[in-house]
Amino acid sequence: MSRPNNLATLRRRQALAALAATPLAGIAHAQPTGERRPSAPQSLGPFYPRSSAERPRETDADLLVVQGERVLSRGLPIYLTGRVLNRRGQPVANAEVEIWQCDANAVYHHPAGGAEGERDPNFQGYGRTTTDREGVFHFRTIRPVPYPGRTPHIHARVQAAGAAALATQLYLADEPSNARDFLYRQLSEADRVALTVNLRPTESAHAMARATRQTAVVELVLA
Repeated sequence: MSRPNNLATLRRRQALAALAATPLAGIAHAQPTGERRPSAPQSLGPFYPRSSAERPRETDADLLVVQGERVLSRGLPIYLTGRVLNRRGQPVANAEVEIWQCDANAVYHHPAGGAEGERDPNFQGYGRTTTDREGVFHFRTIRPVPYPGRTPHIHARVQAAGAAALATQLYLADEPSNARDFLYRQLSEADRVALTVNLRPTESAHAMARATRQTAVVELVLA
């Protein structure tokens, strides 16, 4: 079964979303002294599961299939954690955080996300969780891999009461293909720093860190 070419659709939709996000980016640059810089908005992309029919059967924060300490999912297992904050730097509790990404075979868990026969059956592809009272969230997933036409990235979406939803993307530090990525290149230097994660050896004892090899930490700031 041949893999559908989604690159044209991906570029078209994300280019339109980038134009729509321009006013928000301008507001972020004009923030008063002492406030936190809101995370740069980026496109949801064509593979965001907008309905239950497009989502995997399980949608929890653990995107991996693990038996004991053996990870059955393909790819390098990582622990992704961070905080959701408002512009004053205060933690946002009870915010819903979603992530989604392609599997190690560069296939999204989405009807249009690639050849289904090549999809990793042991990788969930999408997960969601809720921040605790300190605004902290936790996921177990894989190190992102390149998708045709894109540098490795993880999509993220945050929804909190009283705030506009934030959709953005997380990137890997020292990834050579970042410089060629059409969405990464649209970010300012400050926004790149905020959305680029460094992977470190996992040391946490959190349940989501079990059986992972690397850890990524990020802060997502709502406008």
